[in-house]
Amino acid sequence: MQANRLPMQRGWFWLREGLTLWRRNPALITFATFGYLLAIVVLSLVPLLGQLAASLLMPALSVGVLNACRAIDGGRKVGPEVLFSGFKTNLQALIAIGGIYLVATLVVLLLVSLIDDGSLFALMRGEGIDEQPAGDSTVGFTLMFAIVLSTPVVMAYWFAPVLAAWWKISAPKALFFSFYACLQNWRPFLAYAIGVAIFGAILPGLVIGVLGLLSPTLGTLASLPIPLIVVPVIFATFYTTTRDVFGLPDAPPAIVRPPLDSDDAA
Repeated sequence: MQANRLPMQRGWFWLREGLTLWRRNPALITFATFGYLLAIVVLSLVPLLGQLAASLLMPALSVGVLNACRAIDGGRKVGPEVLFSGFKTNLQALIAIGGIYLVATLVVLLLVSLIDDGSLFALMRGEGIDEQPAGDSTVGFTLMFAIVLSTPVVMAYWFAPVLAAWWKISAPKALFFSFYACLQNWRPFLAYAIGVAIFGAILPGLVIGVLGLLSPTLGTLASLPIPLIVVPVIFATFYTTTRDVFGLPDAPPAIVRPPLDSDDAA
């Protein structure tokens, strides 16, 4: 596998290109995105084995969303069945990736629980930590520790499902190449993370806050359609990052778009 090494500026453009792709067919990308999320939620509700099944099938379902984005990008018409298209290619590797990701996530949670005084997990459950003085709470340190541990797991998973499905490689290779590609492109991913934070949280929060000051009802109404735009656009960026870093399997090696200036990533 050959991963392009991109300049930092590309991270900003992944988000813009995801928005452009969504605008070409908002209905299909929105359906695929929320169909994926709904399937994960429904599977997780099944007693005993539901969460395990959701974790194992998550990579195949996510490939369905990227297949929808790829079809739109290529000008091909597909229907709702595209959501389950990920089950047709290298399913064994995709399930293995889901299993490895689940185990790695559980290991991270276990390690975090060893140093957590209960504050972080209470916060995750929606409980307050008012019982402790702010200065005594270790939630900040525990959160940073969790982020440090989980970042390599996310890096290994980021491209792995699509690498296994489109390039038909094994789960270990897909996880390795995903981690290496993310490590090689940490600067554009940093810019991308900042852009997602602005687009997905800061700007919507400001819009809803301003409208809420004018009218609480208007603020509530404005908060309803925002996730219908933000979430599918972010899912579309998963495709744009893959296309930029690895190209497409049935196309020539990706041509790296020239940066806005000559200061390329070293």
